[in-house]
Amino acid sequence: MAKAKTKKKRVPIILITNDDGVTAPGIRALVEAVKGLGKVVVVAPDKPQSGMGHAITIGHPLRMQKVNVFEGIEAYSCSGTPVDCVKLAVDKVIHRKPDICLSGINHGANHSINVIYSGTMSAALEASIEGIPSIGFSLLDLSIDADFTAATKFARVLVEHVLKSKQEEKHLCLNVNIPKGDEKLIKGIKICSQAYAKYEEEFDERKDPHGRRYYWLTGEFVNFDKGKDTDVWALKNNYVSVVPVQFDLTNYELKKKLETNWTF
Repeated sequence: MAKAKTKKKRVPIILITNDDGVTAPGIRALVEAVKGLGKVVVVAPDKPQSGMGHAITIGHPLRMQKVNVFEGIEAYSCSGTPVDCVKLAVDKVIHRKPDICLSGINHGANHSINVIYSGTMSAALEASIEGIPSIGFSLLDLSIDADFTAATKFARVLVEHVLKSKQEEKHLCLNVNIPKGDEKLIKGIKICSQAYAKYEEEFDERKDPHGRRYYWLTGEFVNFDKGKDTDVWALKNNYVSVVPVQFDLTNYELKKKLETNWTF
């Protein structure tokens, strides 16, 4: 009797990028966190691209080269933005949509209004636009020597969950922030909303050695949201915050009011 053929299990492809650059400790931690969950491919900027938001490169050539940064991992550095990296990875490296796109682990918070400016989250949102499940990870520690132990632990838990879950949401995108400090002090994971919090900004006026005026952006972070279901609250109380985000910026509640109250 002939043996029945066993169906070979398909290995998921995990695309990893960031905005701190391909050599940043955070992306190395993310690669280590998901090893063994699938075929990992890294395409990341060749230099820091923090605060780039959803910028793309137009009018200048993009360059990409293979790099030997992560042992046993196919990796490329790209001269463009985090969003460029995702676009190039899908079209020129993987030649198809990956099963999941991960961005980070960012050095510093991407909670509240930071999601608008974040290159980390814009890369994740770009994948989401293309129907690729995505997660952006950030650790609330700006130090180059930050301890990513807790971040890697929770990153693996969340990636495993997304890969195993049947995805009914076509454009899944999660913004994940991890508190700074000992992982034993972290109380767990909370699904949150984005807090209304922002920087009260001002420009510090200075002069260079030649006497020419220049400006340096400064500011103080202010939380206007007193809710206990927000990312800022969760992080302050030692929870990992998970905020589902979307690229559709339509204010549907206001749309209904305008349709009712405005006549032309």
